[in-house]
Amino acid sequence: MARDQIVYDKKYDVIVCGGGTSGVAAAIAAARAGASTLLVERVGSLGGQLCFSGPPGFAFAHLFNPLGEQDAGGIIEEIHRRMLKEGHALPHLKPEHRLEAGYTFSYVDPDWFSITIFQMMEEAGVELLLHSLVVDVTKEEEKVTGIVVENTNGTVVIEGKIVIDCTGEGDIAVRAGAPYEYVDRNTVQPHTISFTMDGVDWEELMNWIHQNPEQLVWFEHTLPHWSDERKEEAHQKALEFYKTCNDPAMFGEMMGFIDFHKMGLETGEWHEFSGVGFFITPREGGHLQAHMQHSSQVPFVLTDDAWDLTKGEIECRRQNAIAIRFFRKYIPGFKNAYLTRMCPEMRLREGRRIMGDYRLTRDDVAEGREFGDVIGKSHFKAGAHHTVDKNTIAQVEKVCPKDGGSYDIPYRCLVPQKAENLLVAGKHVSTDRDAYLRYLHQTMITGQAAGVAGALCSKKGVSPRELEGDVSELQKILKEQGAILDGTH
Repeated sequence: MARDQIVYDKKYDVIVCGGGTSGVAAAIAAARAGASTLLVERVGSLGGQLCFSGPPGFAFAHLFNPLGEQDAGGIIEEIHRRMLKEGHALPHLKPEHRLEAGYTFSYVDPDWFSITIFQMMEEAGVELLLHSLVVDVTKEEEKVTGIVVENTNGTVVIEGKIVIDCTGEGDIAVRAGAPYEYVDRNTVQPHTISFTMDGVDWEELMNWIHQNPEQLVWFEHTLPHWSDERKEEAHQKALEFYKTCNDPAMFGEMMGFIDFHKMGLETGEWHEFSGVGFFITPREGGHLQAHMQHSSQVPFVLTDDAWDLTKGEIECRRQNAIAIRFFRKYIPGFKNAYLTRMCPEMRLREGRRIMGDYRLTRDDVAEGREFGDVIGKSHFKAGAHHTVDKNTIAQVEKVCPKDGGSYDIPYRCLVPQKAENLLVAGKHVSTDRDAYLRYLHQTMITGQAAGVAGALCSKKGVSPRELEGDVSELQKILKEQGAILDGTH
């Protein structure tokens, strides 16, 4: 029996749908820019892929381009500094062999991140509605006028001047009529359930790595356009680092364990869907845990099909059980390691991309292209797709700015076609497949920009599309909030 709709008696300047990494950045930014802001989230937690379905291994990472210039700031840097001061983060870790490839780590404690985000919401004056699923929008022709929410209260209609879709999958933009691109079931990147292990004997592991440096992979410490000689130089730097570094945190990640992996495949003690390795999670007092982001990878799962998602959740846990047993039996230092955390749901690597007024492309990334409506920067490679095999990352030709610098993210990528009073932020902004802005820092950059844009549109009484005509105030406020829009190569 259909439930009667409850019309909420308050209208907001900005409604943010989804409380993941893009959503929390959008809500904080909008509220700080003066907008009455509501954030609606389907679970009781905030932080999404960083502290609920993750963290991913790169929480945070890729904040500095290969020239050593920071190109991701704003709310990201603010959170990192705050958590570092409180003892819940590691400093920016920039060993030479990683910095030259623009692949550095700035780790934060995922559980303290969740606490920090709730504190920042309260400080900014964001109103929260948790345990609530946004299922539709209300519209007048192409103008979005609010959202429809399902929760224990019933079916609730909430009005808003500007709605920002931060769901990760573009669910709200699609319901509003925006066009999108997606791949088929045979092409979609595999998804993962991450887990964390404690009780690692780091001294034993470091001693083994010192004696077996060639057992770790190093291909992510290079750039696509480097010559073979330059790549070999990077290889030698990595080997020297592996032989001499005693601090596991400085590694950032440890991937490969090549001979153990090969043996596991031969004996059936490791599954065929990914390589072997882990990232680092910092805890209080300098304690470190091993965080497995790639130990399960499930192919053929479309994020707009709940039956697929269910199969993926089951298969990920099967693979993770295999991985835990394997680590304990074979990987040095893990004999007495134990599971401390299995994330409650998959991290979804690839979903819809909502088509906007500009579509960022692989060529834009390769050329380090600049845009007049820049709202953020990145240097992350285009074409870095996950694959279901021993390599985990597809060994295909990737691209990045050849000068070692960064590329701009234009505001128009956040403005969906065929829908008004709507913005998108997070991994489903408008790009081609290779330029996909799905990485955690990228989602927070677009989230912060969408939040400020939403607040400005509400204040000025214009649509996000109309705001494209003059983004100078948007850029001014973003800079005041610490975002990096210029000053890099």
